[in-house]
Amino acid sequence: MLLRVHRLGGNLCSSLFHCQRSGVTCVGKGTNLTQWLMRRDFHISCQWHITMPSWVIDSYGKNDVLRFTNNMMLPIIHFPNEVIIKVHAASLNPIDVNMRSGYGAAALRMKRDPLMIKSSGSEFPITLGRDVSGKIMECGLNVDYFKPGDEVWAAIPPWKQGTLSEFVVASGNEISQKPQSLSHAEAASLPYVGLTAWSALRHAGGLKEDNCSNKRILIFGASGGVGTFAIQLMKAWGAHVTAVCSQDASELVQRLGADDVVDYKSGNVEEHLKTLPLFDFILDNIGGSTEEWAPALLKKWSGATYVSLVTPFLVNVDRLGVADGMLQTGVTIGKKAMKHLCKGIHYRWAFFAPSGPYLDEIASLVDAGKIHPVIDQVFSFTDVPKAFQKVEEGHARGKTVINVTNKG
Repeated sequence: MLLRVHRLGGNLCSSLFHCQRSGVTCVGKGTNLTQWLMRRDFHISCQWHITMPSWVIDSYGKNDVLRFTNNMMLPIIHFPNEVIIKVHAASLNPIDVNMRSGYGAAALRMKRDPLMIKSSGSEFPITLGRDVSGKIMECGLNVDYFKPGDEVWAAIPPWKQGTLSEFVVASGNEISQKPQSLSHAEAASLPYVGLTAWSALRHAGGLKEDNCSNKRILIFGASGGVGTFAIQLMKAWGAHVTAVCSQDASELVQRLGADDVVDYKSGNVEEHLKTLPLFDFILDNIGGSTEEWAPALLKKWSGATYVSLVTPFLVNVDRLGVADGMLQTGVTIGKKAMKHLCKGIHYRWAFFAPSGPYLDEIASLVDAGKIHPVIDQVFSFTDVPKAFQKVEEGHARGKTVINVTNKG
């Protein structure tokens, strides 16, 4: 039997108790209440379900699989390092559209269920959305650096339930104090793209504040979410940035600090870039044919690095299965890395990685005025399908944000 008691900031609302023959077990911060119930030998003969509004999918497909429901079960704290966040704002990324269509389903299912105990399809309903800005409502017993009422932001990993809901659960090491200078809508536009760019530039590329001065950086897809963040971060660290984007986005990327702007629609981009001095680092958000010729634009035998955000890992796992997909991916990256190393450059892939500590560093840059949110359009919570459609159409100039509470 089940009694769900929900605690919001100290009032009865977010703990889950399983009443079994062996007694009462608490998950979350309900220990005192549980002991109180046990001392009084309570017997629960009914279920009390607490639900919340969410946008979910029950199968993979096009935009028509998105479904609004008021009956999504309220999330609970399963582990002592987790928190429950009331979502004030969320935002969409291309990965949300791809996940809606089934991209990465096999790999993400493996992450959710490593032992493959559950049957295929048991992951539904899935709530999409990775970015969140909101307020902590409840903390697990081991969460020391946050408390109910704290305003936080985070990027939730894609194998977890997402942020297009009234509440979402996150690990304490995935969240950070929201930048004080931003509204919730502004803050929700940054975590996923910021951490993706951070992974590519800082970890894969080895770039940091004390080694970027006067380095020449080339960014393909510079007007997208990751690109606009990367431009600002590189300029904050003193680099020279060349941005490749369409002509109608040139004003935006120049305003963000790009030193040179190349319109990929006018003439031969490869030939144009060859007329410029060689680069120390290339961030490729586009992939495809660009990867065939762009590495030649790097300085040879100087530690120059080409980092691509377009990798075949999830596609390989979906197509070949977990074991063969991982093997094929390893072979591919090994061949490419060796091929480019023989030519005097480093070739690497980069992936999004959730991290509260890195969001702390990003928040400092934001509050110092060095990183600004770039928002294309804000949608209400009732218009989530329209927001997905906009992201799917592409060519956005900044992020698509969802106001969940209508408070901004």
